[in-house]
Amino acid sequence: MSDARIASTNWNGFEVHVDDRGEGAPVVLLHSSGMSGAQWRRTADLLVRGGARTVVPDLLGSGRSTPWPEGEPFRFDLDVEVVDGLLRQIGRPVHLVGHSYGGHIALRAATLDPTRALTLALYDPVSFGVLDPEGDRDAFAEMARVDESFGASEAEHAAWLQGFVEYWGGPEAWARLREAARAEMTRVGWVVYAGARSLVADRTGADAYRSLTARSLLVTGERSPIAARRIVERLGSAIPGARVEHIAGAGHMGPLTHVELYSQLLAAFLAAEAPGG
Repeated sequence: MSDARIASTNWNGFEVHVDDRGEGAPVVLLHSSGMSGAQWRRTADLLVRGGARTVVPDLLGSGRSTPWPEGEPFRFDLDVEVVDGLLRQIGRPVHLVGHSYGGHIALRAATLDPTRALTLALYDPVSFGVLDPEGDRDAFAEMARVDESFGASEAEHAAWLQGFVEYWGGPEAWARLREAARAEMTRVGWVVYAGARSLVADRTGADAYRSLTARSLLVTGERSPIAARRIVERLGSAIPGARVEHIAGAGHMGPLTHVELYSQLLAAFLAAEAPGG
């Protein structure tokens, strides 16, 4: 067991930046696609004030981590390997928190060794493999609105990113992004695209998560896309004892748009005693 600070971790020569602060039981927070660990700043502040240690990586190619070369093959399970290595580096059971892409990475990392997760708290994890091709046709039809091709030109890249952001955030979501956020999304566009394609192709069904033993909180927004809400429903039925919550008025970006509400919900969940504990 180690409580030494972690400034970075290494994956195959790529440096993954880590923000590690506070004391107590480690809470690992994994960000959504196209963003970085900075998305968790206000939530991490609340948790640290409450006596937790927060460990927040910038996943491959994101934030202050080593840039990922455009066109170089990328798939989500590389980030699963990164998080698996980070958990080994921490060396003790952790609370795993993830939003969207980060939620799926947290979920998959937990399945590698369920004993390493004290709890799981996931907001709209993009675990598309749990969807039913027949029962969730409406979700698949909605997902089809995002173009399959990233294209070769900057204009094509921008068009794909706009469609991606507006699928998750609603009409005009791309235009509403701050200039710095749009620039960062553009910088990591290839990783966003390639990671998304690997997620859509994943066929890991709900049964793969029935062996998880961690106390689990699954959260979705009232206005999240159909696929996101359906994934939370399916995981809620598969993960033993999972608690499912819906945030009224929130969409897929609820951890940012409703940060105070979500952070308080998360903090209360983490602080609660396990059944029989």
